[in-house]
Amino acid sequence: MDKPVKTYCDYITTLADTNVHRQYHDKEYGFPIESDNELFARLVLEINQAGLSWDTILKKRDNFFKAYENFEIKKVAKYTAKKFAALMQDAGIIRNRLKINAAIENAKVILQLQKEHGSFKKWIEHNHPLTKDEWVKLFKKTFKFTGGEIVNEFLMSAGYLPGAHADTCPVYKKIAKKKPMWMET
Repeated sequence: MDKPVKTYCDYITTLADTNVHRQYHDKEYGFPIESDNELFARLVLEINQAGLSWDTILKKRDNFFKAYENFEIKKVAKYTAKKFAALMQDAGIIRNRLKINAAIENAKVILQLQKEHGSFKKWIEHNHPLTKDEWVKLFKKTFKFTGGEIVNEFLMSAGYLPGAHADTCPVYKKIAKKKPMWMET
């Protein structure tokens, strides 16, 4: 007989309330994000998670916010080679050339999307709903360092795709009250 599959939500119940995963799960994961800077931050964090554990990213998150000036898109888009070099020396974040470059270049792309659509959020909503594969294709065409898992986790964690929580999870009910985009399809 097959064992029931444990979900992220099941795993969380085994953790202390102060655990970084528990805090993220209970207060952020799957909740709709309103601010472009917060969406940008989540995208950059998801990009940085590629090949690493989410635990690593959550533990370094405060360092990321400090290093990237609270993910203010306009500031990150203006980063120079000198700032890039400083980020490459910052042990508090993930020092990967491609990931740092993606953050800077994606900030520039988001500025352009803001000009064309009013906001990054509106650009996402303009394209909603899409299948996961369609989202991945669009993100790969639009942004740097955005593969299938990164796009899926970004959109799921920001409330655009379902699956962040099991429907038996108490957090699921909290998110449903906020009417995330995936519930509208």
